Parts: sequence; C-alpha cells; structure tokens
Amino acid sequence: MKLSRKHSPTLALALVILSFAIPLSAQTQERILQTITVTGQGVETIPTTIARVQLGVEVRGQTAEQVQQDVARRTSAVLEVLRSRNVPQLQTTGIRLQPRYDYRNNEQRFLGYIGTNSVSFRIKTEEVGALMDAAIEAGATRIDGISFFAAEPAIAAAQKEALRRATQDAQDQADAVLSALNLSRKDVVRIAINGANHQPPPRLQNALVRAESADTPVVGGDREVRASVTLEISY
Repeated sequence: MKLSRKHSPTLALALVILSFAIPLSAQTQERILQTITVTGQGVETIPTTIARVQLGVEVRGQTAEQVQQDVARRTSAVLEVLRSRNVPQLQTTGIRLQPRYDYRNNEQRFLGYIGTNSVSFRIKTEEVGALMDAAIEAGATRIDGISFFAAEPAIAAAQKEALRRATQDAQDQADAVLSALNLSRKDVVRIAINGANHQPPPRLQNALVRAESADTPVVGGDREVRASVTLEISY
C-alpha cells in the first residue's frame, strides 16, 4: 500500500508524538510507583451526659384482677413522677400478665399471677440517681437497665478531632519511614477515610446500686470515638 506525498507530513508528526509519548508514560508510571501507603489511627474521649433508663413495676398476687389493678395504680404513680420531671422520650416498653406456678415432685401447683409494666425515658446523667429514688418511692419495683450516651454535637465534634488525629498519625508514620531511608514526603495522592465511630453505650442491668448519700450514685463514664485514615503519599 502506498501513501500519497500529501500524507507524509501527518505520518511524520504522528511518529514524533509517539516517540515522545513512550518515555513520558514510563516516567509517569515510575512517579506513581514511588509512593508509600500508611494508615493512621485517632482517638478522642468524650464524657457521657445522657442516660436512657428502663424501669418498671412488678406485682404478684392471687388473682389476675388484683395484680392488674395494683400494677396500674403503681405505674400511674411512677409516671406522674416522671412527667413532673419532664423527662424526654417517655414510653411504655412492656406490659405482661401471666400465671405463676411452682413445680415440685413432678407436680404443677398454681401460685397466682405476676404482672409487670415497664417504661423507658432519657435524662441527664447527673439526675439519674435522684429520679430513680423518686420513682422507687412512688412504686417502681425494678430497674431493668441504664445506657449512657454522649450528646450528638459532642459526638460530631469528637469524630472530626479523631479524624484530624488519624490524619496526623498517618503523616507521622510516613515521615518516620521516609526519614530512615533519607527520603522526604511530597504530595498526598490518595485519601481513604475508613471510619469515625464511637463505641456503643454499655447497658447496665439491674442498675440500682448501693446508696451512700441521699441519692443513688450513678456514674456514666467516658466514651471513645475512634477514626482511621489511609493516605497514599508520594516521595
């Protein structure tokens, strides 16, 4: 196949471009390969300021009607106390009425009925002890658990700080390795945020503890917010 004379300059230009493209591609590939990948960790600790409490009334008696009426009376008194404190997210979490039996010598003996009514609500951690005491005085007979939380704005701020610390940790790791090799850090070519999560709040079962003062002492403790960041850095 012959090429006309008028196409020769175009072919020559293409060959020139191709001759430059090959070494440039190799140089670019070499630059990309000269990277280090590091993963940094960041931790921020924040106090818990909110508690979710679940408590209720449990009554045992001979007749279902008696038990139900006693549960209703006690629960109403407890709810009156809780509403007077304006606790948020107050809701019923369980109502049960069931027969109670005793099993001995392969025989079943009817003992009566057991009824329960449980509610949950949120409150400031420092107010939990006094409110639990007031609820028990009003008729609550069981505390099923307490979970402690940090406020959402505090969690959001802690997540940002944990990410900042994770990023700095990754850069410090890269500097330590490159310095040992007499190299220096240049540009960040890739960033991956692996997560910034806080620990789920622990749940305290049967949380009524020994009272050493007028109020039952309750301590929420602190929570950790952890973040992980991966950086790919050229050198």
